[in-house]
Amino acid sequence: MKTIDIDTRPFTDQKPGTSGLRKRVSVFQQPHYLENFVQSIFNTIGDLSGKTLVLGGDGRFYNLPAIQTILRMSSANGARSVIVGRDGLLSTPAASCVIRGREADGGIILSASHNPGGERGDFGIKFNASNGGPAPESLTERIYHESRHIASYRTLDTGAVDVAMGGSQDLNGMRVEVIDPVDDYAHLMEGLFDFNLIHQMFNSGHFRMRFDAMNAVTGPYATRILERMLGAEPGTVMNGVPLEDFGGLHPDPNLVYAKDLVEILYSKGGPDFGAAADGDGDRNMILGKRFFVTPSDSLAVMAANAHLLPGYRRGVRGIARSMPTSGAADRVAEALGVECFETPTGWKFFGNLLDEGRINLCGEESFGTGSDHVREKDGLWAVLFWLNMLAVKRAPVETIVRQHWRQFGRNYYSRHDYEGIPADAAQSMIEALRADVSGLEGKQIAGRAVAQGNDFEYTDPVDGSVTSRQGIRIIFEDGARIVFRLSGTGTEGATLRVYIESFEADPDRHDLETQAALSDLIDAAGEIGRIRHYTGRDEPSVIT
Repeated sequence: MKTIDIDTRPFTDQKPGTSGLRKRVSVFQQPHYLENFVQSIFNTIGDLSGKTLVLGGDGRFYNLPAIQTILRMSSANGARSVIVGRDGLLSTPAASCVIRGREADGGIILSASHNPGGERGDFGIKFNASNGGPAPESLTERIYHESRHIASYRTLDTGAVDVAMGGSQDLNGMRVEVIDPVDDYAHLMEGLFDFNLIHQMFNSGHFRMRFDAMNAVTGPYATRILERMLGAEPGTVMNGVPLEDFGGLHPDPNLVYAKDLVEILYSKGGPDFGAAADGDGDRNMILGKRFFVTPSDSLAVMAANAHLLPGYRRGVRGIARSMPTSGAADRVAEALGVECFETPTGWKFFGNLLDEGRINLCGEESFGTGSDHVREKDGLWAVLFWLNMLAVKRAPVETIVRQHWRQFGRNYYSRHDYEGIPADAAQSMIEALRADVSGLEGKQIAGRAVAQGNDFEYTDPVDGSVTSRQGIRIIFEDGARIVFRLSGTGTEGATLRVYIESFEADPDRHDLETQAALSDLIDAAGEIGRIRHYTGRDEPSVIT
């Protein structure tokens, strides 16, 4: 086999979004497209000589061909070794775990997360740094700059590497180590949670759960940990075999796309606990019997009870949440006397805070929760956290959440997604809001006085970097909020996300239906944003 340099020309659309580069599979299948981006990563991070990389993905269509391409290019660019998950599988949190635990120099994760898969679906790629976390914006900008000027890439003229069997192989002087994708991660979880106590809860005969892996990468992890290690009954994990097209499911764990699980939990005689994870295993949904826990509430409840769990008995050092996430965790942080940070959307913004020890719990409203055990959000970790908490408190999910509301108050919260709208219309709407929002200060809207109107800007407290234009905020004097933001994870058109929040301290008013409790703010958001005018929609695509 020999190393070859292949001439190429730049593509203009390889700017990474919130979580790497995501496009339709057909875009990645273009000649040189994937290779250009991979070589841009290698050119940016510098000489690969002596370096070890981690490689894996969520098993979606094009995962295995992409892994072969990256292995050949890694060897041709001089890498010492690549650690790859068997069959090309590694959940995103597991990849972070392997990078950190095996002291690798970084990793390439192949996933489009919660986006649909299959030949006509989406594909994605991102680089994670040696701390196991997503590359910071400064690095992704340099990768994008490199992609705009690339003239050639380096690869090998050789056949495929067998990634179906464990063990080590040589690829032109580079060691390829194929590992069990679950082992490292399962070992880490054992050290964070009381597996014996959770096992006792499952064996008591009084506790049942269902976990929907959505035919995505978390299936093998959940089957090993929940059913084999913790003793949950066989069949607890549904849709547990990773499929290239996720079996036609949309692998986004919310009330709309995980409707089969929701129906099971809301059925007569349904299980006590339910959970789901997304395509690459970093997002989670938590359900009790006939009860949905919003991701914002989940983060707050976890923070308030972390001291009950083995891995967090030293307490919460600090909490961070993305700006659109509700302020429920803020009140927990205040009660605990710890810092609470409000960051832009994107897990990379938590990385500096985690590395500096300023926080050890963090979360986003988009069904992502995590801690300092890895540098990614972690769906199955969140499920295990809740299971351990349930085993300690010996109370139903709904009871735990309602007790939390009585102590801290309830943040009524909802996100309205308008998916697949024309990108130019979405951008026009945001620009109009950006121009007008400061003029709303002091005005009365929906019977509430506007305290602030701005476009969120974040100054990183660790490195001083500034990230601007992160979402239009209307903040009312009573703490209610309306936030408008364009998602950075879609591949077709644009997704407008509208976040609505209102705080209620009175326990007697904690039983309102969420959309009804927020109806005045929802109507106001439609009028302020002129949503129908710009989107042509009377209703959102998804409400969570």
